[in-house]
Amino acid sequence: MEICGKHGMTGEVITLTLESSKITRIRHGATSNALGGADVWLSAGFCDIQLNGFGGYDFNLGAWGDSHEITHDIPLLLRKIATSGTALFCPTLTTNSFDNLREALSLLTHYIGSDDPYAKCVTGIHVEGPYISNLDGPRGAHPLEFVRDPDWEEFCALQEAADGAIKILTLAPERPGSISFIEKVVASGVVVALGHTGAEPEVIREAVLAGATLSTHLGNAAHGMIKRHPNYIWEQLAHDSLFASLITDGHHLPASVVKSMVRAKGVDRVALVSDAVALAGLPAGKYMQGRYEVLPTGKIVLADTPYLAGAGHLLDTCISNALHMTEMPLASILNSVTAVPARILGQEHRKGHLRVGCDADLTLFRLPTEVGKPLDIVATLCEGDILYQAQ
Repeated sequence: MEICGKHGMTGEVITLTLESSKITRIRHGATSNALGGADVWLSAGFCDIQLNGFGGYDFNLGAWGDSHEITHDIPLLLRKIATSGTALFCPTLTTNSFDNLREALSLLTHYIGSDDPYAKCVTGIHVEGPYISNLDGPRGAHPLEFVRDPDWEEFCALQEAADGAIKILTLAPERPGSISFIEKVVASGVVVALGHTGAEPEVIREAVLAGATLSTHLGNAAHGMIKRHPNYIWEQLAHDSLFASLITDGHHLPASVVKSMVRAKGVDRVALVSDAVALAGLPAGKYMQGRYEVLPTGKIVLADTPYLAGAGHLLDTCISNALHMTEMPLASILNSVTAVPARILGQEHRKGHLRVGCDADLTLFRLPTEVGKPLDIVATLCEGDILYQAQ
């Protein structure tokens, strides 16, 4: 198979040859019979390391109560995700009971081991919680009744249920026992991310020394008002060893904050994430017996309040927004959804780049003609399989 487009990092028109799930040749110029074309942008496949659900489907179990509006159909969910250009991602499970987490992990693991071509999109599982702050603000929308201190035996049991597929664990380092727990988790090969935390700066420093390497959706899941300085946001921004994930859906962070954070961390340490939830992509209206509302903009709130209740857009929108929020060049934005996630996950030797020998994970797209509109996705491929192609 041949794929043609403008290289997302250079703008040069190239043609890729794909064989046995890999990129085997790259040559200059267009080819008439190739998928894509000289007017289409070609990138390594977009990778979203934090994605909870979309379009009425969720990876979590029990997170929305017994509502029939949200279902747990993993294959259908992955097919919806591919339409956004997301070729790779980390299904994200949030704070829940041990039994619900274990069952959700077992179901995911069973699917990952299937022969469904969409299963290859999963680059690892992200568990966000349950070892997070119990304080209003830092806890975000996570249910208080399931928030708890880190437990190594429990985590090992969850990892066993996941057959080793948990690759990222988000926690709050101020919880008792967290620093020694971080050391054990990192030694086991899992990325520890700091998030949903109200930790003092010295605790952030201890967590970094223990091996934490990522800040989860920095600037969100925080107190409404914090001390001017020092505080846990400044402290995380200052650590060069911490990558930062940012939600650029247009609702979670103002443009000035996104621009400042990108400048502080540097373009090689920022990953854009959607953090989309099951209500994302649904028509405007109220859901869950009127508790949640999807606004016409896609913003998801607690009904009749200004408070966010999750993210409502996938990476096709977040990338487009970031272009205008940061005024960064397209190459830098694409880097944040390709090379940077691959580095965070330790997969940079085969993911996140348009190189001979790398997996043929690809996204073809056109830029939107209007500000605020998502990318126009032409095709999404994972290891050479076409997961989505625009008609």
